[in-house]
Amino acid sequence: MKKITALASALSVGAFALSLSLSTTAADLEEIESRGYMSVATEDNYAPFNFMSGSDPDGFIEDIKMELEEYADFEIRQDILPWTGLLASVSSGQYDMALTGASVTDERLRVFNYAPPFASAQHFYIKRAGDDRINSIEDLSGMTVGVQAGSALLSRLPELEVMLEESGGELGDVMEYEAYPEIYADLANGRVDYVINSIVPVNDLIRERPDVFEAGQAVSGPGYVAWPMPKDSPQLLTYITDFMSHLRDSGRLAELQEKWFGESFDDLPTTPITSVEEFHEMAGM
Repeated sequence: MKKITALASALSVGAFALSLSLSTTAADLEEIESRGYMSVATEDNYAPFNFMSGSDPDGFIEDIKMELEEYADFEIRQDILPWTGLLASVSSGQYDMALTGASVTDERLRVFNYAPPFASAQHFYIKRAGDDRINSIEDLSGMTVGVQAGSALLSRLPELEVMLEESGGELGDVMEYEAYPEIYADLANGRVDYVINSIVPVNDLIRERPDVFEAGQAVSGPGYVAWPMPKDSPQLLTYITDFMSHLRDSGRLAELQEKWFGESFDDLPTTPITSVEEFHEMAGM
């Protein structure tokens, strides 16, 4: 793969690795119930999952958090963090779980278990509207791509690399950014040639700015968005799995998917994802 050109990558990977070496025992459900609250980490700059409306958090996750507050017998305490340090904070025991739009990856599954997925995370490329240089995956050869630092998009870039190599092309330079608004700004002004993101934020972007951006083809196989929590919290995983079943059976999950994603995902797995093997089987990898 081509050299990644942003310092954010090294910082985010280093922070994640350090968190593993300094990790503490995460609170499981019994301790959460005893102390009377669960601490969750969310982010603020990844629409439509998490974003700010003025000074207030908004999006799919905020609606889910309100559903969880009604469901739980304990308080939900939320801290809003930058994405690049969010998962490291959960793995180090500062928070009980990440309540955000986190894609499932092999690397993360070695540290976290995931609740049943709530959205698809298949990856697509985005180009500037009217950019006639790009009409297929083959046209991406040698071009500069923008992705979010520390995201699942990076871990699955080899799938795009294989697609390009099969047509005689190659992956170009990879530019990493802290947040997607910065990436989209650089795509619009021509600093990067295309951007990769998962289907939900891609659809949201194209719906909001069809005069600026166009969606392209899928550049990965199936993927999933779900909530990660430490592996030493099996009771909490069961509790959140039951909460997901409650949302699904009541129809509320489908309602919120339609509201924020423009579609419901009725064929998602309904069980937790706890290993790389389970993930690969679910995704057909």
